Amino acid sequence: MSRRKKSHQSHGTANRPRLWGKHAVSAALDNPNRKVLRAWATRDASTFMQFPKDLPVTLADVADLGRLVPHDAPHQGVVIEVEPLEDAWLDDLLHDASERSVLLVLDQVTDPHNVGAILRSTAAFGAVGIVTQDRHSPPESGALAKAASGALERVPWVRVVNLARALEEIGEAGFWRIGLAGDADTDLKDALGPQRVALVLGAEGAGLRPNTRDHCDAVARLPITEAIESLNVSNAAAVALYAASVS
Repeated sequence: MSRRKKSHQSHGTANRPRLWGKHAVSAALDNPNRKVLRAWATRDASTFMQFPKDLPVTLADVADLGRLVPHDAPHQGVVIEVEPLEDAWLDDLLHDASERSVLLVLDQVTDPHNVGAILRSTAAFGAVGIVTQDRHSPPESGALAKAASGALERVPWVRVVNLARALEEIGEAGFWRIGLAGDADTDLKDALGPQRVALVLGAEGAGLRPNTRDHCDAVARLPITEAIESLNVSNAAAVALYAASVS
């Protein structure tokens, strides 16, 4: 390990994102499909992180690590620079899905914290993966990985060019596509039934786009009270995943 007094000022790029936090970094190190390029860690963190012997690791103090990540990011004493994961393919995801499967489809959900939290819920409830539109979804980043708490490394994430076409393929594979919308007349529990379910969620505010909604077999709502107008999309995803997993 080397010792440096000064750290790089950038926070990573789309081609070389930086991940931070014990869970996100440990999951990346454990993922055989993840290429980790370099690491920075405090002396304490370096003693318990399982860094590969051939990985360049720079010992740094807390202040130096803070300059490697966005302001106030909770790095927990460890930062790594990585290559993005290889693309996952929709055909493979659908082919590998079991007879009883739940899939998440996100329609222009761009906030990395929301997508990270959705990945975490996807892993928690055993869903087979998430599908997003390539141009309208966040890249891998430290904030997303931290919110995912390791799930970025474990959950297949398919990025597609045309979401409507992807929904057609999902339907052809035997998935019952349920769009979540607050103005729907049917509760989610009444729309569930088939063994394979694709839950389709839109961005906060805009919701599902008309063309996305038209490619759903049913549109349903979560039965929340009038005390609040709507749920955060990541919270809605967690509730919907639970409902689908126990149906």
